[in-house]
Amino acid sequence: MPRQIRYDDPRFVSARRLATQQGWVLSRRQLYSLGITRWEIRGQVRAHRWQLIGDQSVHLTNGDLSPTGEQWAAVVQGGPRACLDGGSALIAAGLERYELDRVRVSVPRGARVRRRRSFDIRQTRRWAEDDIVRVGIPRTRPATAAIRAALWARTDREATYVLLLTVQQRLATAAMVGTELLRVRRDRRRLLLHTVVNELLDGAQSLGEIDVGVLLRRRGLPAPSRQVVRQDGRGRYYLDLYWPAYHLVVEVDGIHHTWAQNVVGDALRQNALTLDGDTVLRIPLLGLRLEPEAFLDQVEDGLRAGGWSFAA
Repeated sequence: MPRQIRYDDPRFVSARRLATQQGWVLSRRQLYSLGITRWEIRGQVRAHRWQLIGDQSVHLTNGDLSPTGEQWAAVVQGGPRACLDGGSALIAAGLERYELDRVRVSVPRGARVRRRRSFDIRQTRRWAEDDIVRVGIPRTRPATAAIRAALWARTDREATYVLLLTVQQRLATAAMVGTELLRVRRDRRRLLLHTVVNELLDGAQSLGEIDVGVLLRRRGLPAPSRQVVRQDGRGRYYLDLYWPAYHLVVEVDGIHHTWAQNVVGDALRQNALTLDGDTVLRIPLLGLRLEPEAFLDQVEDGLRAGGWSFAA
């Protein structure tokens, strides 16, 4: 039987206090520095008070590992120069509506990698100490993490989405993300990311707006103003795409526009714009996928009706 540890033992009090900041996960090195021996760790594990996570971390409870605890365990498993990277770094910084199958950790080239199936620990040539935030859990800065998450994404759509979320949720500005992208010299997705960042710099706030912006550019149509603020008797609202010189508004409708609480507001806003003399076109995302050219034809017709024409 393991020797019973007094609950008020200063070493264990300190361990619990530190563990509350790390999802109840500490490294063996942290425990040793507090004076807790490997034999005492083994005794707590055998008594089912603590759990081993890999060969480097200890979970100071017998319950389930929290997301924060999993992040700390992954970084500890990666070694002293490891950090959360890509999407995992963004999630640790507060990114919402984005999930990963495994925690991603980066270490520099040549570092020893202790593999564990539940963590995605990889060497990367992109690792740099100046990119790492070491307040709290070690992680790459949001702008850097966003670009890496996009480069490592499974699909182009996911790459676009993670850049959009980063800017939309104000973890980094479009300019900051763009600056980080300039550091990428060679990658198969580089041109796509430049297109996406340019759309974000122009003010795109949704995947639909980015898609429409790309299609407009390919067609040679003039660039719209984005997220233009208008106001009526009911308050302020934003226009997705607006060509004030041609009195044309295009609203990109996601699924949320069909929700009951949004239908009335959308109708009142469109009516107010029409009464002010603007033409309002609506492009549902489903329609954009199925009939993009038909909707672009309507946008072009709206611009021409407002006085625009192709330059000779």
